[in-house]
Amino acid sequence: TGTGKSVVVNEKVGKNMPDKYVPKFMAFSASTSANQTQDMIDVTMDKRRKGIFGPPVGKKMIIVIDDLNMPAKEEYGAQPPIELVRQWFDHQGWYDRKTFEFRTIVDVVFCGVMGPPGGGRTFLTNRFMRHMNFIAFVEMGLSSLTTIFSTILGTWINANFQGDQFLAVTDKMVTATNNVFKTVAKELLPTPAKAHYAFNLRDLAKVFQ
Repeated sequence: TGTGKSVVVNEKVGKNMPDKYVPKFMAFSASTSANQTQDMIDVTMDKRRKGIFGPPVGKKMIIVIDDLNMPAKEEYGAQPPIELVRQWFDHQGWYDRKTFEFRTIVDVVFCGVMGPPGGGRTFLTNRFMRHMNFIAFVEMGLSSLTTIFSTILGTWINANFQGDQFLAVTDKMVTATNNVFKTVAKELLPTPAKAHYAFNLRDLAKVFQ
C-alpha cells in the first residue's frame, strides 16, 4: 500500500495505450455488490448482435478495478463482485437480470489493483487468481525514501529560508522521520479494537506535504 500501484496503472492505461484500447476505471469497496459491478460494466457495452455485447466495434476495453480485494465476504465466505468477474473468465459473460438471457461480453480485458490482505482487504480465491498474471510492487528502501523526501523538503526549505544551516538538517530530519515511521509500523500493529492501525507510505508522505 502506498507504493504507487494505482498511479502507474492509471497512467499507463489512461494515457499511454494505442487508440484501439478504451479504458474503464472502477473501484471496489467493502459494500460493492455483484449487481452494482454488473451494472457498471453493462452500461458501457454496445450490442453487437443478439446476445453479444462489447465496446464499440474495432475497440478493446481495459477494465481496471482498483482495490480488487476490498468487497466484504458474505455469510458463506464468497465475495459476490469477485465471483461475477470470475464468471466472465470462466464463461465469457453473465445473465441479464431482467430477461434472464445470457450476455456474452467480448473484447474486454480485466486489470486488478490491490494491496496485501489486511486492514479490510481479504484473500481472493485461487479459482479467481488462476486467471490473472501478477506484477508485484515492493516497498521502497530507506535510501530511495531518503532521496525522495530530502528533495521535497530541501526544495521547500530553499524557497522559504535563507542559509545553508537550514539545508544541513534536511537529511537528519528525513532519517529521523523514517525511523519513527518504521518503529510505529512495527510496534503499533492493528487489533480488532484498533483496526485503523494500518500504516503505509501515504502516512509518511503526509509529514512532508
